[in-house]
Amino acid sequence: MIKTRMTELFGVEHPIMLAGMNWITDPKLVAAVSNAGGLGIFATARCTPTEMRENIKEIKSLTDKPFGINQILLGPGAAEGIQVAIEEKVPVVNYTLGKPWFINEVHAYGGKVLGTTALSKHAAKAAQLGCDAVVITGHEAAAHGANATSLILIPIVASALKIPIIAAGGFHDGRGLAAALALGADGISMGTRFMLTQESVLHDNFKKLCLEATEQDTLYDTVFDGMPGRALKSKASEIMQKRGFPAVEAVKAAMKLRGILQLSYSQFVKMSIDMMTDKEEASPPWVLARQAAGTVRHLKGIYDGDVEEGILFAGQAIGGICDMPSCKELMERIIAEAEQTFASLDAKVQKN
Repeated sequence: MIKTRMTELFGVEHPIMLAGMNWITDPKLVAAVSNAGGLGIFATARCTPTEMRENIKEIKSLTDKPFGINQILLGPGAAEGIQVAIEEKVPVVNYTLGKPWFINEVHAYGGKVLGTTALSKHAAKAAQLGCDAVVITGHEAAAHGANATSLILIPIVASALKIPIIAAGGFHDGRGLAAALALGADGISMGTRFMLTQESVLHDNFKKLCLEATEQDTLYDTVFDGMPGRALKSKASEIMQKRGFPAVEAVKAAMKLRGILQLSYSQFVKMSIDMMTDKEEASPPWVLARQAAGTVRHLKGIYDGDVEEGILFAGQAIGGICDMPSCKELMERIIAEAEQTFASLDAKVQKN
């Protein structure tokens, strides 16, 4: 048993969190992680407020353990989504990209607010605003880590903040958990590792590609969704790196996403303007265009298993993953490995 400030804060058994991966962290996976003793996080970006409420209720029907939702604050329906989370009294509200205006409301019912960041200054700002804990994302992570690696980020943030920190980027086993704790973190967040579990909705075609991949088989670029991000090396992702701006594809993809998100044309235009003019996290038009094109290709990978056209965000930890356990089996293995690592260190280090 490994107890840290993270387990105490969130009331979970193990200091391990499921990263909120859009389109992948469905209620089944969230509940499986929570039931296994970790903190399951449901990513809400794909949901209308009604769908979000339905998914939260489904998670509650599958687990009585703590769980959370991840909400992108700069995007469609953010305010409505946060309101749903508050009304449903979700135990943990995890946010990205924006300022959390809702902290007092979440604290009022006993909930916790968790900010996900990739820069030490953003982690410090989240703490200053009143967050209960922060996730700090290293360069090794799938999707949107920044330039600094976890080895550098964790001790910097741990030295600067008094609140618990959860390390993301490069973690897939018990040795990684032990290392994160040694560097000053209070737990770890894993996306790629949980993506390759029995409960994950990821298509078998991409699960197979992931299990065959090495630590060298990811690409880091802005072409995948407009922001610096890491994706699995595949036919489509390599073509995306070589081609020019995907204007036609972006327009078609934007219209498809408008339908998926159930937005009117006026709502879709307003959302785009908001994302281009936000003072903190403004995105220029070409970034939004790549986001649309990348999201549709992401869906082709996750759900259709289209290895020709689809892409998948994946972290460098993919090189250390060679099997597909259940979430419960994985969690038990990681904790056992971490405890064994601590014991091995005690044996290795000679003390005066």
